[in-house]
Amino acid sequence: MLPFCHNQGVPKAKELESRIERLEQQLIVYQRISRLMVKELSLADTLRSIVRLVGEFTSCDSCLLYLIDNDELVLCASSNPNSTQIGRVRLKMSEGLTGWVARERKLLALSTEAYNDRRFKAFSDLPEDTFEAFLSAPVVARNRVVGVINVQHRATHRHTGAEMELLTTVGEQVGCLLVLTRMAPTAVEEANHVELVMSGGLISSRAS
Repeated sequence: MLPFCHNQGVPKAKELESRIERLEQQLIVYQRISRLMVKELSLADTLRSIVRLVGEFTSCDSCLLYLIDNDELVLCASSNPNSTQIGRVRLKMSEGLTGWVARERKLLALSTEAYNDRRFKAFSDLPEDTFEAFLSAPVVARNRVVGVINVQHRATHRHTGAEMELLTTVGEQVGCLLVLTRMAPTAVEEANHVELVMSGGLISSRAS
């Protein structure tokens, strides 16, 4: 009979502690984005702050956010504070990995050689096109895709479930933010929110 080792549970305890710490960090990102959404900041400043938060959580080398303009995806925010490509990089919905995510409305995770994927399309203005790992999620507003958010690593990177979940949720939060920014501050103050809820409830009851 083998002697009992008191240290057998140590690796599992450390793994659990690490997972809990990661979940706490994930929650902090959600909280910070929620607070950004209620502040009176410009949309550009808010999006820049969001991609920086995502970049910090994922420890990535680049986080880019594209929004749809007619039939094109336009780069609107970058975790690189000195990016000169904002508003200049445009791709059609039918082009590249980012276009595929927008069309299919699906998360895409590639841990290595993203540039060799059959869906990939290179853009000479983007150094990220040489990066190995690629994680991307659609930005969704009112059940419609309105953009895409990408996380990229220079070296091979195995994306964790926490990273995938975070990017998916952030895509949904950004979508809500875009809807809110179309409302004037006075519209929020003057709206009869109770009436809006009740009328919606009555419509639902009649429909059922």
